[in-house]
Amino acid sequence: MNAVETGATIGGLLRESGLPRLEAELLLCSVLGCERVRLIARAEEAVDSSRARSAHARFARRRAGEPVSYITGWREFYGLALRVTPEVLIPRPETERLVELALERLPAPARVLELGTGSGAIAIALATERPGLGIVATDVSEAALALARRNARDHGVEIAFVLSDWLDALGPEQFDLIVSNPPYVAAGDAHLERGDVRFEPRLALVGGRDGLACIREIAVRAQNRLRPGGWLLMEHGYDQGDRCVKLLSALGYAAVTDFHDLAGWPRACAGVWRG
Repeated sequence: MNAVETGATIGGLLRESGLPRLEAELLLCSVLGCERVRLIARAEEAVDSSRARSAHARFARRRAGEPVSYITGWREFYGLALRVTPEVLIPRPETERLVELALERLPAPARVLELGTGSGAIAIALATERPGLGIVATDVSEAALALARRNARDHGVEIAFVLSDWLDALGPEQFDLIVSNPPYVAAGDAHLERGDVRFEPRLALVGGRDGLACIREIAVRAQNRLRPGGWLLMEHGYDQGDRCVKLLSALGYAAVTDFHDLAGWPRACAGVWRG
């Protein structure tokens, strides 16, 4: 008999995890099916051997580098609990800036197109905050779309999900806003081999040699899909803000502005299409 089988407690498991406290708590909560407050209030509570072994297995996966969200299968985004799998990019807090900027620019009612929806995070957040929106969300991955549809059902929102390489499978409809968090990491960037990013799908991360290939394509093609006065809004890398502003301005977008995220990094570029 070992310690896992004979005397595991909540507090003991957390201390033995070898992880930062928050990560250990999130993983243990996913095993016990509880909120973090229970871990604090009931640190001496015994944990049965089966669950203790599950906790240790999850701790080991995290110590090996696997993202917490892929281990638990969940990630919070804009106050919403979303399912995530290794087939999609993990939604990040900085991307919540896109939702805020979109909500500030949307008329009511409005038609919205999200390109590269992944888990559906942006589209679902917009639909939750503004129920009257008509939203179309595309992705080139069938697995991503299946997950996004499930997340949308979980939150009771209506979104038209379309399997499409950017706009290829869409009809001639025009939109009041096109929003995207496209791949924007340069091929060969050292960050691709560090941290959680190592486990995420390259298709959702790499945007060509300089990281701007997808941003360029979206900016060009969006011109024919935006109504006069419609907005294009895209996330970009921390060092791409100036280049994105120049790109949109050169293509004829007006009121082109770059915005920082809460950490103070350049994060999103917006421009209006005058038609």
